Amino acid sequence: MTFVVPFDGSELAAAALVRALEYGRALEEDVVAVSVVPERNRYAREKGWIADEEPFDPERIVATLRDHVRELAPEASFDAERIREFPPEDRLATYIERLVLEHDPSVVFLGSDNVGRVVTPLTSVGVHLAAEDAYDVFVVRHPSPPTVAGIDPHESFYEES
Repeated sequence: MTFVVPFDGSELAAAALVRALEYGRALEEDVVAVSVVPERNRYAREKGWIADEEPFDPERIVATLRDHVRELAPEASFDAERIREFPPEDRLATYIERLVLEHDPSVVFLGSDNVGRVVTPLTSVGVHLAAEDAYDVFVVRHPSPPTVAGIDPHESFYEES
């Protein structure tokens, strides 16, 4: 079994990674963070990967995401794919899902405040990933963890939030 976390560096993706690490430690499971980086300035700016005046450098973005994963979850693996297009959210979700499935996940930890609501935005990548039935989905909607007996929170992460 592997716990896989789609990771874009956002607060909820970071919380999902930390949560996956906590459960992974308790259950002795591997954790993998995966990132898809479209090679487009606009998307990189929307994600906060680069500032408005900063040049687009996909290698640096991947390295920054990898470093962020190592900082939050040192024992987690990291895998990234660069894509040359900027697809609509549903096609972007297809790239992410393909990368997720390469790691044969038993559970995908998904940081999203949109997944599972009665009214779901069509532009949510998480909606498409959560629809897959090849794995279970653990949705992280809040940066702070729920209280779960037997799992010690990754306190340094939560103290910063």
